[in-house]
Amino acid sequence: METEDAIRTRQSIRDFAADGLSRKEIEGLIDLAIAAPSAANRQFWSFCVVTNRGLLDQISEAAKAYMTRCRPLDLPEQLYEKLADPEFHVFYRAPALIIISARKNAPWAAEECALAAENLMLGAVAQGFGSCWIGLCQPFLGTSEGRALIGLGDDEAPLAPIAIGRPASPAAPVPRKPAQIRWLS
Repeated sequence: METEDAIRTRQSIRDFAADGLSRKEIEGLIDLAIAAPSAANRQFWSFCVVTNRGLLDQISEAAKAYMTRCRPLDLPEQLYEKLADPEFHVFYRAPALIIISARKNAPWAAEECALAAENLMLGAVAQGFGSCWIGLCQPFLGTSEGRALIGLGDDEAPLAPIAIGRPASPAAPVPRKPAQIRWLS
């Protein structure tokens, strides 16, 4: 797949097949992620791969409870209603979650992790996989309980949780608003 095709066809997948990716496939995606730019080539990122179904379910339930109890983000009310639904799974039952983290307060760590996440997601679509950045779990994963579940130290922050797997069905294209461009000539 050409780069432009991967960029234009990448969609957030919210319907995953039950079969997972192999360790080699996931490592290949992480290898693409670490090719992202890094300020002064410091590469502060680290990767946690969760494939244990019980742990994915536990994190999903804990994230839902945290989000509905604390409401840490200014989200539309329908998202909080969705989080209260016992049938809703934050990771859309994806077979894997890749959490890109970095040292807290490292310069440009959030930007670098976002660049790594985009590389990972573009690599996924180019290989026929699906991905979705799961912002709904990010506040919980940043708590001491969340960090403990994924083995992060107090000095680390989870910055890009990406659900990954094989799409169960194709995602409908999402219309894009025209770019707002201000030319200064």
